[in-house]
Amino acid sequence: MLTEAMLTMREPNPAPRAARPLAIEARGLVKRFDDTLAVDGVDLAVPEGAIYGILGPNGAGKTTTLRMLLGIIDPDAGVRRVFGHDRPHEIARMIGYLPEERGLYPSMKCDEAIAFLGALRGLPLAEGRASGRDLLERHGMGHAIDRQIRQLSKGMAQTVQLLGTLVHKPRLVVFDEPFSGLDAINQGKLELLIRNLAAEGTTVIFSTHVIHHAERLCDDVAIIAGGHVPYAGSVDVARDRIPAQVRLETARAEGRWREAMPADARHDAKEGGNHFWYFPLPDTGTEALLRALIEGEAGVLSLSIERAGLHDAFVAIAGEAAARALEESEREAVR
Repeated sequence: MLTEAMLTMREPNPAPRAARPLAIEARGLVKRFDDTLAVDGVDLAVPEGAIYGILGPNGAGKTTTLRMLLGIIDPDAGVRRVFGHDRPHEIARMIGYLPEERGLYPSMKCDEAIAFLGALRGLPLAEGRASGRDLLERHGMGHAIDRQIRQLSKGMAQTVQLLGTLVHKPRLVVFDEPFSGLDAINQGKLELLIRNLAAEGTTVIFSTHVIHHAERLCDDVAIIAGGHVPYAGSVDVARDRIPAQVRLETARAEGRWREAMPADARHDAKEGGNHFWYFPLPDTGTEALLRALIEGEAGVLSLSIERAGLHDAFVAIAGEAAARALEESEREAVR
């Protein structure tokens, strides 16, 4: 006999999280470039220690938003604070920033390049050089310490720039499209690095147009499309906007147990007499559904409940046009 414990249960809704101090707070950010409204009224709240993703297609306003948050450019309207400071450039030592446009001086040696990037954030050159050598050793690039940047592969050069972003041990790390141009192995290494940074208490915020990176890594996301942010908050809450989907296999086609299912449940009958049903999980929840099926003698053969993915949530929140633009951005990235 099939028991409730044997069935695939829906993931429970997460318990409310305790409020954490904010690393980044933005309200009503607006930015124009000539006649183009690039960002229009963006609100964000990034808790300290979070991994926070800004998810949207190319041209959605992700980079402009990050640059306003960091004080690289000023908003035309709205306010932003980083660790409570409304002039982020004055606390540069607390921030690490990896821009989308990668660039290192080709003639510099690896440890010198890392030290130089640290010096831009207030780290003494000698300290940066020593820390750079240590970082290169710990990340499997000890053999390249004295090589010039021009002698490195693209992936190795990206690693050097990444280490230069971290050498001064910032409390906040901001990555703009960090996975672009990385192969699968190096993408995995970067994901692990991001998780380790967060485990140490560092706040990480990154922009991306690749949903699976945001879904795997992020506590919270901001969905951005056309310069607007229609959703900012928990990944779980975004996914729960769409009811979980039930796949049910029964030995019987009719019975009082059918009252527990939506009237429009999709039904497929297979050879051998088994019946397959597909429908959104009722508001009464998993336990009530199971009880009705078992007590009504539905002859349950299998049951699985699948939560919506972040892609489905993105479509529901941002719309089909934004979802198509996001998919096109992903295709462009692999060309």
